[in-house]
Amino acid sequence: MDDERDTNAWREWHEHRVATVSAPYGPLALTGTHWLGDYPEGRIPAVPGQWRATASGVALSAAPEDGLELDGRPFAGEADLDADEGPPARSRLASGRRRFAVILREGEWAVRVFDPDSPARSAFRGIEATAYDPAYVLPGRFRPYPERRTVQLENADGRSRGLGLGGELLFSREGGEYALQVAVDEGDGSLWAVFSDATAGRSSYRFRFLRPGIPGPDGAVTVDLNRALLPPCAFADHFVCPFPPPGNTLPFEVAAGERRLKDALAAGD
Repeated sequence: MDDERDTNAWREWHEHRVATVSAPYGPLALTGTHWLGDYPEGRIPAVPGQWRATASGVALSAAPEDGLELDGRPFAGEADLDADEGPPARSRLASGRRRFAVILREGEWAVRVFDPDSPARSAFRGIEATAYDPAYVLPGRFRPYPERRTVQLENADGRSRGLGLGGELLFSREGGEYALQVAVDEGDGSLWAVFSDATAGRSSYRFRFLRPGIPGPDGAVTVDLNRALLPPCAFADHFVCPFPPPGNTLPFEVAAGERRLKDALAAGD
């Protein structure tokens, strides 16, 4: 009975994931991430308005003919913008069906463009995922570092950025002991890992994410590899996902969870 319940819960999780990534302003809708430092004159191709990074945010200048809306109303003039904290569907700026989100990464400002008519969203056929297997549900333990560490990692866009790590996620499988370096969400204390495994680039995307949740007071946490996630950059090239830190490549096959996009080539994803 427990297996049936867990299988149904996994199926609901998978269906929710598919609905989320294919939503009008989900990851598949991202068509560009434009770093303002690359446009010193403030004009971004195919993005209306003039954009400039300031000491505290982003300054936007727009004329009526730019066709921008701010907070649902036609916008012309000057506006100071901070980083968008909510989902793209609630971005303050829009032009027709497109939405623009301001982001900040390590002191660099960028504008992201989300278009529900993106080619990636039109071509989406689903996420290839392996059916639930209770053998991939493993007891784990979180061991925090005495101090938060930052490692420089290459990101999917070819740039190197820092990733803050708060400890290690320890677990056993088939007699082997394994550890993944994990980030800790400053808001709720939940864990997050970027990892690779023996299926990477073959029958799965080149790396995946794992979000095991919030550890208990004693550090206990369930490592459910059935819920391995494709990173955002699997859905759109314009995301800046970090590659796995050193030591986060598991030597065995994680033949579980989300594997790749349906119809994706194993070599290129």
